[in-house]
Amino acid sequence: MVRIDLHGHIAPPPYWAALERAGMPTPVPPWSVEQLLAVMDQYGITATVVSLPPPGVFFGDGAQARALARVVNEFAAELVQRYPARFAALATLPLPDIEAALVELDYALDHLQLDGVTLLTNTGTMYLGDPRLEPLFAVLDSRGCYVFVHPTMPVYPGPLPGVPPWVLEFPFETTRAIVSLLFSGIFERYGAIRWQFAHLGGTVPFLAYRIASVRQREPSLAGHLRRDPVETLRSLFYDTALSNYTAVLEATFRLLPAERIVFGTDWPYAALPDGPDPAPELDRWPHARPAIEGENARVLVPRLFERLGR
Repeated sequence: MVRIDLHGHIAPPPYWAALERAGMPTPVPPWSVEQLLAVMDQYGITATVVSLPPPGVFFGDGAQARALARVVNEFAAELVQRYPARFAALATLPLPDIEAALVELDYALDHLQLDGVTLLTNTGTMYLGDPRLEPLFAVLDSRGCYVFVHPTMPVYPGPLPGVPPWVLEFPFETTRAIVSLLFSGIFERYGAIRWQFAHLGGTVPFLAYRIASVRQREPSLAGHLRRDPVETLRSLFYDTALSNYTAVLEATFRLLPAERIVFGTDWPYAALPDGPDPAPELDRWPHARPAIEGENARVLVPRLFERLGR
């Protein structure tokens, strides 16, 4: 059986050292390549698609962001080179500098041969549907790029002091990013991009029809959309990281076709269950589980499957 984790993270030491120098909190659990491989072996994970977790590299000045993005991407590429059948990797871009992001995108995809890019739900005050990002999406579309969207801190202070942002704000952030992309028409204009959203899309499986109703109720906001918003939402990929639970999956399966769901762990941030099975509740869908954990990922990381075949 092939089990592909499409939501794993890396913690390059130079990156975390830069965060500490900037006085930013670094609540990263212990991480090393050896630990990651051990977790993969424990849970029968054939390969992991790794990406940089938030806060990304947009903190500090532009030169620092460009340098950190390069360090992170070269770290990720070296990991794939060392373990070609165990890893694929996604590039980090030095947003909000669009020109620098395009330069790094070319380097990461053409020179380092990374498998796609990671985008955070917002960069400063700029959400993904912002018109300033249009040149980036045009290039991503021309390349048919795999884009993984991961939540980060919202642009406002958390309204519930003491509640960690990953409890509420991260799912809401992912929902905001999807709605921003949907209502801006990005999904329709750039249909060649292969999108994956973290944590089953935040709250999208539960709010999909409410979101879609804006097209009729507020035509000035979404009346320009040519496609039924629910159908657009069904065309995206969503990973199960931190969402491998029966109640959540049941709601998701009522909205999404099984071939649009991919497996994820969010290691090292997730507390995985004891034993050898990382998502035992997926057993409630025995016909869909093998594809969710394996074959569905082929659309996103085809070169990884080529390496596995070899």
